[in-house]
Amino acid sequence: MVSIVIVSHSQKIAEGVKELAKQMAPEVSIEAAGGTCDGRLGTDIEKIISAIEKVYSDDGVLILFDLGSAFMNTEIALEMLPEEMRAKVEIIDLPLVEGAISASVECTVGRNLKEIKDNLKNMAMGKIM
Repeated sequence: MVSIVIVSHSQKIAEGVKELAKQMAPEVSIEAAGGTCDGRLGTDIEKIISAIEKVYSDDGVLILFDLGSAFMNTEIALEMLPEEMRAKVEIIDLPLVEGAISASVECTVGRNLKEIKDNLKNMAMGKIM
């Protein structure tokens, strides 16, 4: 089953989005990567990598993010992953809350990364240029 990582500048927001998505799809592996390692607002590359590693499966990982620098740090985190892992991790352009819930439901019905991205593309917000 495809899993999900939530990247936010706020640990509380990341954990809250995870909590909502888990209510809709408790069987999906979801990890929150919010805030910096010292508890401030921001994103942390090491937290993102750790979250990916915790939920990683050969089915793949979808990453949702809140703001521009979260996207940038997620891209850097992906570059630091081994090639075979990186090939199965995708960043998706969705609103954080609604996107996480919709993506988690898509994961539960056994869709692959491409199918999930295709099914949710109408929700894209244009955050990835």
